[in-house]
Amino acid sequence: MRTLFESIKSKVYKVRKVTTTSMKIDKFEDIVAWQKANELTLLIYKTFRSSKDFGFRDQIQRASVSIMNNIAEGFERRGDKEFKHFLFIAKGSCGEVRSMLYLALSLEYVTKEQYLKYYALSTEISRLLSGFIKTLSP
Repeated sequence: MRTLFESIKSKVYKVRKVTTTSMKIDKFEDIVAWQKANELTLLIYKTFRSSKDFGFRDQIQRASVSIMNNIAEGFERRGDKEFKHFLFIAKGSCGEVRSMLYLALSLEYVTKEQYLKYYALSTEISRLLSGFIKTLSP
């Protein structure tokens, strides 16, 4: 089954190329950290969609969306310095999601298995962002 992103891939225009040590990135959808952030966001939305704790639900959803959106926005800014700045913001949002996950576990909003899965994914995203930031550093 094709994902939404695969089905529209041919319709996306190449806007910018970022050169890393091993590859060129033509669009933010090609960034692995963005792909994983999208996966995390979908998991968060599905898990908390029926939560009646609206403050908690809205905050963890906003934090997860912030990760992927800051990667995308930074990429589109066309400057490595600005891109790096947005990657740091995305990394901070990863920390916020992890903090919210601690609370979700304590409040029994998620199972231990969900917590471990989401926590691992957010730390993986954070590591990917750190690596990407290092490639952009002068």
